[in-house]
Amino acid sequence: MRKRILSIIIAIICLFGAPLLGAYLSGDPLGEYLRFPPVSVFSSVNPAPFSWVAFILILILIIAVMTPFLIRILTSQKKTEINQPEKHHFPGWGWAGLIILIAGWVLAWTRFPWFSDYQTHTFTVPWIGYIILINAITYMRSGRSMITHQTGYLAALFLFSAVFWWYFEFLNQFVRNWYYVNEETLSHTEYFLFATLPFATVLPAVTGTRDLLSTFPYLSAGLDDFIRIRLRQPRRTGLVGGIVALLGLALIGVWPDHMFPMLWIGPLVLLAAIVLVLRGGGVMADLERGDWRNIYLLALAALVCGFFWEMWNYFSLTRWEYSVPLVDRFHIFEMPLLGYAGYLPFGLQCGLAAWLVKKS
Repeated sequence: MRKRILSIIIAIICLFGAPLLGAYLSGDPLGEYLRFPPVSVFSSVNPAPFSWVAFILILILIIAVMTPFLIRILTSQKKTEINQPEKHHFPGWGWAGLIILIAGWVLAWTRFPWFSDYQTHTFTVPWIGYIILINAITYMRSGRSMITHQTGYLAALFLFSAVFWWYFEFLNQFVRNWYYVNEETLSHTEYFLFATLPFATVLPAVTGTRDLLSTFPYLSAGLDDFIRIRLRQPRRTGLVGGIVALLGLALIGVWPDHMFPMLWIGPLVLLAAIVLVLRGGGVMADLERGDWRNIYLLALAALVCGFFWEMWNYFSLTRWEYSVPLVDRFHIFEMPLLGYAGYLPFGLQCGLAAWLVKKS
């Protein structure tokens, strides 16, 4: 337990220290990165212009990574008989979730005069409804859900999720890939309190969506026996991976326009390294057996949540906009097309973070 706690403390120091070290080496004043709460505003945004070379290279990389999984799934569906899970009744609290979702959606996208004092605080409501609803559908399809069978774990996810996403707000100060508009009326304290509420829904939404997607076996057909990854020295591999991740996080403070993908990849590699050093199970144990279902479904779940995040954000009063360097073209809502690829590794980070919550 002491080693586990010590490893987590060291990881936290490194997660914050690495990008600050990079900013220091590039000559930036560190004071602007140590503000609390961390927030990026439009006046500080100046991304590199669009580059077709960068766009095509990143697109090729995404296709190269995803193609083997899609081929495996499509070919396995034709060869494998998949048993459908036993279905149960749709619980009454699921209807409550649907009502909350719709009500929150309407309030977020409309401008009723009687609601003007609360208009900036609507983003949490549809996500609370979404989390309840997907848990209800998961229960209907499998007889289990986090709400009914892992209530304490779900509550812990809400608490840890707020801390989890505030870290990405900290990292965004170095790359400034997104910024918030119409939040000027809030004090720093109000901004922290009201931003923490939607941030707390991130992990419950992604893990709940993963649970729901897992009840559709055809979505991950064949991935239960795919590529096996066996590490002879997992701790040494974890240490090397941690060093590489920290280097990448440091470089976003030096070359933010070119190293911005490390915002999503660096923490993922470092979390995976922590799991290896702690000799953890979870997704790492799955890979040793060649079982990629959880990893694939986590990435897919984050992409599904990403679509709803961007959609509900689009017509909200207080919202975020993007300033992604090099690839800022072909927007779906506010997000540029290739920006959605960031949700794929983010889903894996959510899975590793959720595993650490379960084991803590």
